[in-house]
Amino acid sequence: MRHPVTPRQRRWAALAAVLLGAAAVLVMLAVQQSAPTEDRAAPAPVAPGSVPPSTASAAPTPPSANTTPAGPPARPEHLSIPSIGVATDLIRLGLNKDRTVEVPENPARAGWFDQGPVPGQLGSSVVLGHVDSVDGPAVFHDLAQLEPGSTVEVSLVGGSVATFRVDRVATYANEDFPAQEVYAGDPARRALNLVTCGGEYDAARGGWQSNVVVFTTLVSTA
Repeated sequence: MRHPVTPRQRRWAALAAVLLGAAAVLVMLAVQQSAPTEDRAAPAPVAPGSVPPSTASAAPTPPSANTTPAGPPARPEHLSIPSIGVATDLIRLGLNKDRTVEVPENPARAGWFDQGPVPGQLGSSVVLGHVDSVDGPAVFHDLAQLEPGSTVEVSLVGGSVATFRVDRVATYANEDFPAQEVYAGDPARRALNLVTCGGEYDAARGGWQSNVVVFTTLVSTA
């Protein structure tokens, strides 16, 4: 049985396939962190990896006939998580020249992966941040302490605020990182997934050995 596939579905299916194949790249936060506070060390090098050129150039869904094309959605500019004291401006994260995924240079700021949807749109938006640095705790140091029901707020350019509810918090070994679920989950949901490092720190193996993912769902936009 064949099912029609819309341009939007094709776009996200392609992105999902690439992200799944490049899982090692998407979890490279784990090797850019410093040692824990009590055993400081210089950040380890970025994990190698590449993303096929077709990923970032997927064509947008064309407007329907007799309609006025909508402008681009407002980008996210600030994220707050009141229960763990997070308040950070958001930078945009895309792809490096070698087509590896960017991560924030400033450990005090988180970044939105701009190849995915804007928070509040259909699909899975992703925000990444460091857990620590050579100077101490970083922006997502306490992310693993979040509990289901906690709220996450994203302020968009233009003044609107999207509020999300935490559904669950999970820790995955780097080699088991669920890239497709995190970056291209249910296209019918308006999700925001937060990613940082966690688990055991092993300098000999390149840094943090796991990733913490907080899965959230949109509850309101004001």
